[in-house]
Amino acid sequence: MASPEIVIVGAGPYGLSIAAHLTAHGIPHRIFGQPMQSWREHMPTDMMLKSDGFASSLFSPGPASTLRDFCAQQCIPYHDTRIPVSLQTFVHYGLDFQQRFVPHLETEQVTAIDRIGSQFSLRLDNGEQLTATKVILAVGISHFAYFPPEIATLPPELLSHSYAHREPANFSGRHVTILGGGASAANLAAMLREAGAHVCILARRRTMEFHDAPGPRTLWQRLRSPSSSLGPGIKSFIFSKFPQIFRLLPEEARLQIVQNHLGPAAGWTVRDRVEGKVPFHGGISNLQAQERDGYVRLTYMQDGAHQELYTSHLIAATGYRVSLHRLPFLNQTLRNTVRTTGGSPLLSSRFESSVRGLYFTGLAAANSFGPLMRFACGAEYTASTLSKHLRKLCHATGGERLPHFSPAAQPCRIGQSLPDKG
Repeated sequence: MASPEIVIVGAGPYGLSIAAHLTAHGIPHRIFGQPMQSWREHMPTDMMLKSDGFASSLFSPGPASTLRDFCAQQCIPYHDTRIPVSLQTFVHYGLDFQQRFVPHLETEQVTAIDRIGSQFSLRLDNGEQLTATKVILAVGISHFAYFPPEIATLPPELLSHSYAHREPANFSGRHVTILGGGASAANLAAMLREAGAHVCILARRRTMEFHDAPGPRTLWQRLRSPSSSLGPGIKSFIFSKFPQIFRLLPEEARLQIVQNHLGPAAGWTVRDRVEGKVPFHGGISNLQAQERDGYVRLTYMQDGAHQELYTSHLIAATGYRVSLHRLPFLNQTLRNTVRTTGGSPLLSSRFESSVRGLYFTGLAAANSFGPLMRFACGAEYTASTLSKHLRKLCHATGGERLPHFSPAAQPCRIGQSLPDKG
C-alpha cells in the first residue's frame, strides 16, 4: 500500500475520532492499532464508567454517532446522567463506531518511528515500512502506568499495576493489598473481594472519596455548579469548554491544575461494594516495601504510629504519568528532540510538538490543554481541531482528497457479528 501523508497511531477514542473526522473531510490517512484495546483488555470487566453518558461518546461529523444513538439502536437503557455506562456497553459502542466510521483501520502495531529528513519512517509488526510527513500519536494510557519509587523495585511476581488486571479470579484465597485511593483502587478492590481474595486498601488520603449519585438539581445548584463533561463545578466547566485558553496559562499554573483538579475519587456505583466491606487504611506516609520470604513487607506511618503489613501481592492503583521515554517505538534521538513540560510534550494550539509534523493527543496533551484530555470526552475538541488544521494544510498544498465518506446507516446489534473489512 502506498505511503500516506498522515498516519494515526492508536485506535482508542482519540485515534478513532480523529480518523472519523479526517475520513469525513476526505483527507487521506492510515490508522494502525487494535480498536479499543485498553478498554477491552485492561479494564475490570464489570466496571462502570465514571463519566456520564453524555460525556462518553466518540466523535464523528457523521450522523447517529453518539453513545445515545447507539443505545437507542440497541435498546439499551440510557440517560445523559442518571444511568451509569457499563464497560461492556462502551466497548461494543466503540467497536461499532470503528466499523461504521473507520472501516479502514489496520490492526497492525507500529513498532518503530524515526525522523529522516522532513519525513517520518515507520515500521509495522508485520515488517512493512512506510513514510509519512505527519504522525499523530493517540496511544492513550497504555504506556504510562506509574509505580511510586518506594515500591518500584519489587519483583513482578509480587507487584503489578491496576492496568494489568481485567479478571481477578487468579487471586482467589490470596492476600492482596492495593495502593491508591481512587476509582481504579475501588473497582479492583470490589472485584477482588467478590472473587474470594482477602483485600485491603492503603492510601495517603485519610478517606476514600466517592462521587455523589446523580439526582435532581435546583436552579441555584445548576447556576452555582454548572454541569460539564468533567462533572459539576465552575472550574470543571471552564476547563472542559476552553482548552485553547487553558493552553495560554503560565506553565506552573497548568501543571498544578492538571495534577490537582479532580483528585482521586471512585464512582458512586461501586460505593456499596467497597465501603464497610474492604478494609481501608488511610493517611499513611513513609511507605517502604521489601521482599520477605515470598511476600511483600510493607512498613508505613499512620496517625503517628509505625505499622507493618505482609501481603501476597501488591497492586499499584497509582495512576499514569506521561514520559516520552516510555514510548519504546519512538527513536531515542527523536524522543530527545521533543520539548517537554512536566514530562509531557509541549504542544502548539494544533497539538503539534516541537518536532514538525509530530502530534500528541489524549493524556500526553493534558499538560498543554488541561484535565479534559485525561478523559475520552476530550476527543471531540482534539478531533475537530486537528481535522481543521489538516484540512487547511491539504488545501494549501493542493494535496489529494478522497470522496466524502458516508458511514453505514445502522449500527450492528450486540451479539451480531461485525462485518469483515474488505
